[in-house]
Amino acid sequence: MMLNKLDTSMGVTPLNAVQGTRRMEEKSVGIPVGDSISLSDEAKVAAEQYYLDKVADETPDVRSELVASIKEKIKDPNYLNPQRIAATADAIMVAYGL
Repeated sequence: MMLNKLDTSMGVTPLNAVQGTRRMEEKSVGIPVGDSISLSDEAKVAAEQYYLDKVADETPDVRSELVASIKEKIKDPNYLNPQRIAATADAIMVAYGL
């Protein structure tokens, strides 16, 4: 028994022919061909919260270079003046919403 080789030069194989027929059937009955995904608002909020938690875990609690810089500035007696103290107090009050 001898089988003839299929001509695949046009990109058609028996599997492609079956897949093409199936796609045509799906299009004719209104079934979407492509996959899609949609996220609920709850899922979006959960994803954002997960991201923020991850960033918070990876961020150091103390910025040592900033602390060292401020310590050096405080050593200067002219650095702490009434205007700077008032500005700092105001910034703290604003940060706490007072």
